[in-house]
Amino acid sequence: MNALYPWLDDIWQHWQRNLQSDHFTNATLLCAQEGLGVDQLVKRFSDALMCSNDKSLACGFCHSCSLMLSSNHPDLHYIVPEKEGKSISVDQIRQCNRQAQESSQLSGFRLFIIQPAEAMNESAANALLKTLESSASNCLFLLITQRKEQLLPTIVSRCQQWNVKAPSSEVASAWVSDRLKQSVPNYVAHLNDNAPLRLEAFIKDGHLKSYTQIEDAMLALAKGQDSFLTLNGHLNDGSQERLQWLWLLLCEAQKAHFEVAEPSLSPVANELSKHMSYDLLYQQSLRLSALMTQLKTFPGLNHELMISDWLIKFNEEVCL
Repeated sequence: MNALYPWLDDIWQHWQRNLQSDHFTNATLLCAQEGLGVDQLVKRFSDALMCSNDKSLACGFCHSCSLMLSSNHPDLHYIVPEKEGKSISVDQIRQCNRQAQESSQLSGFRLFIIQPAEAMNESAANALLKTLESSASNCLFLLITQRKEQLLPTIVSRCQQWNVKAPSSEVASAWVSDRLKQSVPNYVAHLNDNAPLRLEAFIKDGHLKSYTQIEDAMLALAKGQDSFLTLNGHLNDGSQERLQWLWLLLCEAQKAHFEVAEPSLSPVANELSKHMSYDLLYQQSLRLSALMTQLKTFPGLNHELMISDWLIKFNEEVCL
C-alpha cells in the first residue's frame, strides 16, 4: 500500500479512529482545493470500509479487497458528471437513492461517492437531501468538493465536514524539490496555492519558464528597458492562467511596498515595487482583475485585442 501524502495524514488518522469505533457519520463532506491528491485519501478510506477483515485498514487479501482492486465492488458507487463540464443530474441521484435503499450485496457497507458535489444541479441536490435525512443503515455518502460555497446550505448542514489544508509554501516546495531533485523556490509554491501536486505539474509541464518570462517582461517594462509588446506576446496565448500569474505578481509587488517579510514573495515582486508606485500597482491589479472577469464571462470577446488595449493604457501610465 502506497504511503499517503503527508498533508493527508491528519484527516486519515481521524477517519481511521472513526472506522475502528464505528463512529463514522452517514454523510461526510470532504473539502479540498485542486492539487492536494484527495483521491488517494478517498481510496484509502473506501478500501478500509469495504474490507471484510479489518475496519481501519484494508487487508488486501479478502474477497472484498479483491473486488476493490479490480474496481468491481458491487457496494461502491461513484456518482460523477456523465460528461466533463456537465451537471450531475437528478436522474443520477434518484438512481443513487434507490440503490441506497437496497441491501448490501456482500453484507457490509454501501458507499456512495459524489464528486464533484458542486456539480449537482438544484433538483439533484434536493433529491439527495431527502436520502441524507433518512438514510438506511450501513449506508455512507462521501461528498467531495472544491467549492463548498456552491452547495446547498441544507446539504452542507447534513454532513460532517473535513477540510484538507494545503501545506505551507516551504513544505510544498521542499516536497516537490525532493520529488523532482531540483530546487523549487517558495514563491513558485505560493503561485500554485501551495498545492504540491499542482506545483509538481507546473514544474514538469515547463510553466515555470513561461512564468519567468512574464516576470522579466513586466520588470523590463517597469524599468523602461522594453516595450509592452514583449509582455503582450507572452500573455496573448488565450490562457487565463497567464493573466492570473501577472495579477498575482502585481499583488505581491504591493505587499513589497509594505516591506512584508514573506518567503513566498518573489525577488521580481520586490524589484518591481522599486519602479512602480503602490497606487499604480493597486489600480492596475484591479483593472486586470476586471479584465479577467470580463474575458471569462464573455468567452467570445477578442482576447488579444482587449489584453493589448489594457497593456497600452498600462504602458502610458508607467511612462508618466
